[in-house]
Amino acid sequence: MKIKAVLRLTRIEHSLMLVIAVIAAEMIAKGIPSLPILALSLITPIFISMASFAINDYFDFEVDKANKKGRPLVTGELKPVDALCITAISLIIGIGASAFINIGAFAIALAFGMLALLYSYRLKGIALLGNAYIAFSMAIPFVFGSYVVSQAIGINIIMVSVMIFLSGIAREIHGTIRDIRGDSQARNIRSLPRIIGVAASAYSALIAYLVAIGISAYLFFAVAPFRGSAVFALLIGITDIMLLYTGIGFITRHNQRFYNLSRNVSLAAMGLALVAILLAPV
Repeated sequence: MKIKAVLRLTRIEHSLMLVIAVIAAEMIAKGIPSLPILALSLITPIFISMASFAINDYFDFEVDKANKKGRPLVTGELKPVDALCITAISLIIGIGASAFINIGAFAIALAFGMLALLYSYRLKGIALLGNAYIAFSMAIPFVFGSYVVSQAIGINIIMVSVMIFLSGIAREIHGTIRDIRGDSQARNIRSLPRIIGVAASAYSALIAYLVAIGISAYLFFAVAPFRGSAVFALLIGITDIMLLYTGIGFITRHNQRFYNLSRNVSLAAMGLALVAILLAPV
C-alpha cells in the first residue's frame, strides 16, 4: 500500500489541524496534561479523522469520478477495500486511545467515530445536516481537549467552538457549490445549492463567516485568554480577511479556477485561526 496515497486518502493535513485544536483547548481549559495523556489525546483525533476521510472517499467514489477529482481511489492508487481497512483500523486506534483518558473523552470519541460512518453513508445526502456534521467535527476537538483536562467547559471554549463551527459550515456550503454537478449526477445528493440555489447558498455562507468574524472580534475585546492579545489580533485579523475574500468571491465569481483556489485559501484560513487560538494563551 502506498504511503503517500494513504496520506492523501486520509487528508492527513486535517489531522494535524485537529492536533493543534486539541492542544489549544487543553491550554485554554487547564494546561497541558501529562505526556501519556497528551499523547493519547492527540492519537484520538488523528485516527478518527483519518477514518472519516477514508470512509468518505469509499462512498464518494462515483461522485469524485464525476467531479474529476484525483482522489487515490479514483486514480486506482488504492482500492475500495483498502479504504475500508484503513477506516476500521483507524477507528479502533482512535477510539481505543480515548478509553484510557476518561469517560468524557471516550464518549466524545465514540460518538464522532460512529457519526463519521453515518455521515458518509447517509447524512451527507441530507441538505445542511451533513454540512453541520462536518462543521461540528471541526469544532468538537476543542470540547474534546477541554474534557481531557477538565470536566467543565468554559465560555471561552464554547465561543471558540461556535466560531469554528460557523466557519466550518460556511466552508462546507462552498464545497457543495463546487461539487454540485457530481452530487446531482452520481449520488443525487440534495445539497443546499440544489434546494435553494447557488446564489442563496453563497449568501448563507457569507453570513456564517460574518458572524464568526464578529465572534473573533468579541474574543479579542472581552474574553480571556484572547483579550488584548496582539498575536491573536494579528493572526485572526488575517484569517478574517481570507474568509471575507472567499465568502465574497463565491458571490461575485463563478468559475472552477476560483473554486479550486478558494478551497486552499479557506483551509489555510482555518489553519491560521487554530494557530491564533493556540498562541493566545502563551
